[in-house]
Amino acid sequence: MSVRIDFYILPDLDSDARQRFACRLAHKALTHGHRVHVHTPDPDAAAELDALMWRYPPLQFLPHARQAAAHDAEATASAPVVISHEPPVTPADMLINLSQAVPGFFSQFDRVAEIVIASEKAVMRENYRFYRNKGYALYHHELDQWEEQ
Repeated sequence: MSVRIDFYILPDLDSDARQRFACRLAHKALTHGHRVHVHTPDPDAAAELDALMWRYPPLQFLPHARQAAAHDAEATASAPVVISHEPPVTPADMLINLSQAVPGFFSQFDRVAEIVIASEKAVMRENYRFYRNKGYALYHHELDQWEEQ
């Protein structure tokens, strides 16, 4: 099992922190040459994240596209970061999961990032158990003051 699962634990309580951290993580992955698929729970969350990526992180450009449907490969083929509530239609090596459930397609990525905020730890423990029971390598990153870095 070569998929690496990273859990990023944020001290924040608001769900907006998950989206802001996802933007930062996608930007960092992009600067290291990775293609990223950001999985959202629904179309509204995808639209919100799309809007946020145009302005966050501040003073940094994050090239991205939104995959609105399961057959939207042409619109997203050249984008290094794709946002969608659907399974990916273009290849990527990193998945940032913003849904609370483990997506059924997670194993097609080299890396999976689960972003956990303090108010959702109980829900995310289920994801942790799922990956652990399947034998995946799990890594934890406790992040304090992550927006100041």
